[in-house]
Amino acid sequence: MAVTTSSESKTRKSEASLSGETRFRLGLLALPTYALALSITVVSTYLSEVTRRYTHQTAVIGLIVGSEGIMALWIPLIAGAWSDCLRTRLGGRLPFVIAGAVPAAVAVVLIGLLHSLALVATMAALFFAFYFVAYEPYRAMYPDLVGDESVAGRAQSSQAIARGLGTASALLGGGLLLSVARPLPFLTAGVVLLGAVGGFVWLVIRRGLARSREPGEGPRAVARRLPRLLRRHPALRAYFVANALWEMALSALKAFVILYLTLGLHYSLATSSLMIGGVAFVILLSAGVSGKLGDKYGRIRVVGIALWAYGLGFLIPALTTSRVALGVAVLCVGIGGGTVMTMAYALLMPLMPEDEHGALTGFYSMSRGVGIITGPILAGVAITVLSPVFTSTDGFQAMWFVCAAAALCSLLFLHRLRDADQDRRQLREEH
Repeated sequence: MAVTTSSESKTRKSEASLSGETRFRLGLLALPTYALALSITVVSTYLSEVTRRYTHQTAVIGLIVGSEGIMALWIPLIAGAWSDCLRTRLGGRLPFVIAGAVPAAVAVVLIGLLHSLALVATMAALFFAFYFVAYEPYRAMYPDLVGDESVAGRAQSSQAIARGLGTASALLGGGLLLSVARPLPFLTAGVVLLGAVGGFVWLVIRRGLARSREPGEGPRAVARRLPRLLRRHPALRAYFVANALWEMALSALKAFVILYLTLGLHYSLATSSLMIGGVAFVILLSAGVSGKLGDKYGRIRVVGIALWAYGLGFLIPALTTSRVALGVAVLCVGIGGGTVMTMAYALLMPLMPEDEHGALTGFYSMSRGVGIITGPILAGVAITVLSPVFTSTDGFQAMWFVCAAAALCSLLFLHRLRDADQDRRQLREEH
C-alpha cells in the first residue's frame, strides 16, 4: 500500500523550475554516473559469461558476481564517512573519486585479458572495491551540489537517465563486443571510465566546486552511530530492508540473465544483447519521467505502483517462455525497474542530516550490498535446485522467482515509510 508523507505533499506544492547553474551541475554530475554505470554493468552482467568458461557451477558464479555486495557492506561506509571529514585543496570528495576510478579502470581491463578463474575473480573483487571507493564520495556530491529537496526527484531522474544510458550502452554494446573478442567490452569500459571521470574532475576544479566541508565524524564514529540511528528511527530500518530487496532483485537479474537467454532459451550472444538492450531502453524512458512524477505525485506512491509492475513482470518469464509474454515482461520490468532505480536514493535524501551526506550514502550502499550478495547467490542456488523442474531452460527459469519475491516483499517495508516525515524531523533535531 503506497502512502504519501506530508513532506512529499509539501514537495509537490514547491515544485520549482531548475536554474541554469543547477542544470549545469546535474549535467556535470552525470558524467561519472554514465561511466560508472557502464563499467559496473559490463562487469556484473558479462562476468558470468566469462567465468562460465572455467566453471559451470551457478552457485560459484553467483558468489563471484556477489563479491560486489561484500565490498558494498564496508567500503562505502568508510569512504563516505571519511569524505565527510577530509580536508584538502581538492575538497573531501574528489580525492576518493580519483583514487578509486583509476585502479578500477585498470582492473576492469584486466578482467578481459586474464585467463584463469582465480585471477578473473580477484580482478573482479578489486574492481568492485575501487568502484565503491570512488562511487560513494561521488554520489554524496549530489546532495552537496544539488541540495534543494524540491528538485530531489528530478536530480535523481537526471542521474538515472545518465545511469540508464550507461547501462544501455553496456548491455547493448557489451554483448556485441564480447561476441567479437573477449577483451573488447572490458577495455572499452576502462577507457570510458578514465575519460569521463577525468573530465568531471577537471570541470569541478575549474568551476571552483571542489570545496572542503566542515570536518564531520570519522568512519569509526559513524560506524558506531549508524546502529543507534537504525534502532531509533523505524523509517531508516524500513528503508534499509526495502532497498536491499530492490537490489536483490536487480543483482539476481544481472547475474544470470545472459545465461538464461543463451543457455536457457538458446539465443546467440548478439541476439541476447539486443534483447537486453531493449529492456535498457525501456528503463531509460522510465527514468526520464519517473523523477518528475515522484516530485509531483509523491515518491512513495510512484514507487509503490512501480513495484507491482516490477514484481508481476518478473513472474511472467518464471511461468512461461512464450515470446509474446516475454515482450510484456520486458515492458513491466523495464518500467517498474527504471522507476525503482531512479527513486531509491531520492527516498533516502529527505532523511539525510546536512552533515552526514557521506555517511548515510554509505548506509545506502550497505543496504545495497546485502541485496547484491544475496541476489546472485540465491538465484544460483535456485537454478541448481530447480534444474530438474525447468529442464527446458536448464533451470535458469528459476531465477525469476527470486527476482519476483524480492520486489513484491519490498512493498511491506515501503508501506512503513509513511513515518518518514516524522523520522526526518527527529534526525534533524539531533543535529
